[in-house]
Amino acid sequence: MKEAIERAVDLVGRATSWLALLIVAVMATNVVLRYLFSFGSVWAQELEWHLLAPLILFGIPYALLKGDHVRVDVFYAKFSERNQLRVEVVSQVLCILIAAAIVWLSLQYVGQAYAIDEKSPDPGGLAYRWALKALIPAGFALLALQSVATLLGVVARLRALGRQP
Repeated sequence: MKEAIERAVDLVGRATSWLALLIVAVMATNVVLRYLFSFGSVWAQELEWHLLAPLILFGIPYALLKGDHVRVDVFYAKFSERNQLRVEVVSQVLCILIAAAIVWLSLQYVGQAYAIDEKSPDPGGLAYRWALKALIPAGFALLALQSVATLLGVVARLRALGRQP
């Protein structure tokens, strides 16, 4: 199960990472058009954060998978391996609970946006804002799954340490 989750998160993370290049291209184009040609559009500016949202939401589980997330190492680095793993267990359980709560609480938010077919309030803005909001529960569900996979790996390492003489 752990490996299947990690393969899925890796696939989603790799695909999502291409959005960073697309965001840079869109932003550079917007800047050139605005400052060299005095031309700008609402939809092009909105597209920037429409691309940034999935990059962040799907990038967080990928960072957790790769171990590239931020840790506060002031005390953690001085802990024994067993205590570091215990901290990881608590951290992953908390992450699962928080991610599950955000998924649960965001479903109504997304449902309301879908029910009213929410769009940009700005003339010339992007439609389907509800689809962007739907990425919130999807991203946090993926984070919860990756936390489960990480937790399974940490528990296995803790058990292996317990078997050592």
